[in-house]
Amino acid sequence: MRIEYSPGLADRVDIRVLCQVVHAAMTQAGIFPLAGIRVRAFCADHAIVADDHAQNDFAALTLTVGAGRDPAVLQEAGQQIFAAAQTFLADPLSSPHLALSLEIRVSEPKLSWKDTPIHNRLTGKDKS
Repeated sequence: MRIEYSPGLADRVDIRVLCQVVHAAMTQAGIFPLAGIRVRAFCADHAIVADDHAQNDFAALTLTVGAGRDPAVLQEAGQQIFAAAQTFLADPLSSPHLALSLEIRVSEPKLSWKDTPIHNRLTGKDKS
């Protein structure tokens, strides 16, 4: 999960807690192996949101997943993750100055390379 956000959002909420909320929602969805979950947040140093109102902020969540999951299962997981983010961001969402989005992208296996010893450790395949 990649969370990109506007600088002002960090003044309104704790971004680390947002990461923890999203991580928990992904874990609870039950379709993502723990060893594969990564939640990263990046502040957009410069951003113009909508009408460039000084109070406008955004949080754009992008989840890239490996191929092979049923779209309906991904949709259900996405709804759970989005609902968790909405709940955490309820206060800023109650104002007319926040844009929240979530997009799930499916990665093409032939165009994705990974070397993740963490996966082996968490799945018990690492004998060290």
